[in-house]
Amino acid sequence: MGDTVHMSRTLSTLLALALSASAAPAWAVTVAAGDPDVARTVSFGGSCQHCEFSGRKLTDAAFVGGQFSNTTLVNSDLRGARLVGSNFSSANFERADLRGAQIVGSTFKNAHFRGAALSGLEARGSNFAGADLAEVSGASAQFDVCDLRGADLTRARFSGAEFHNAVLAGVGAEGVDFSRAELINADLSRGNFERANFGRADLTRANLSYGSFDGADFRRADLDGALLHGADLSGARGLTQGQIEDACADNSTRLPPGLKAGGCHRGVSPPTPPTPPTPPIPPSAIRHIHEAVARTREALVHARQAVNEALADRKR
Repeated sequence: MGDTVHMSRTLSTLLALALSASAAPAWAVTVAAGDPDVARTVSFGGSCQHCEFSGRKLTDAAFVGGQFSNTTLVNSDLRGARLVGSNFSSANFERADLRGAQIVGSTFKNAHFRGAALSGLEARGSNFAGADLAEVSGASAQFDVCDLRGADLTRARFSGAEFHNAVLAGVGAEGVDFSRAELINADLSRGNFERANFGRADLTRANLSYGSFDGADFRRADLDGALLHGADLSGARGLTQGQIEDACADNSTRLPPGLKAGGCHRGVSPPTPPTPPTPPIPPSAIRHIHEAVARTREALVHARQAVNEALADRKR
């Protein structure tokens, strides 16, 4: 009886996911655990644009090499999920739980994450340009070599997060918490960081040029080799002369009263962070896609048989 119920649930999940797809259906494979109380692992791929997954429990799910633009995942549970080589442009992840999720080579241009839980998220080589990340909780998250140009980080909490070689040019980040964060080689140029918290942050060789930092807190931040040309730091708090001397400042840098620009003593200009690559489809993912498609076709055949048998039973 337990196996029958478990198989029925599995087939129901497959049918629901297959029917939720748009013109070009996605493949969805449910890998059932031996114990029905153990969560299943679900894999998605193909095309599932404008799909609806709000409120779904998708812990440890895998989204590989798929097109998921404009998909809705509001309040979805994506803890430990893997999003690899996929397109989530304009998708809605508002208040979703992505704690511990892994993102590689994926696109989230203009996606919505407002209020999402991103603590422990690991994102690499992905595109978040124009994304709404306002008020997210992303303590200890990683956005290494990610493109966040023009993103909204208002009141986001990234304490202890890593943004190595990330591009945050032109972001709106009023009140963002970057305390103890690592922003090494990051591009923060022309961003609005008013009232931001950079306490104890590592801004080694970061580019802060032409940014606005009114009310921002830099207490014990590391500005070694940071580029401050044209930056407005006149209303910043916690800055010391020693920090300015470690950085690269000039006459265009606006500093708090009593501090003076001392040039760039180290003679090193911070390198421009590399642009994140176009999301790739790993060879292993392609193999998984082919295998998953084959399994899905077989599962759908069994699902149709199960549905037909259920309908026949009802007629009796």
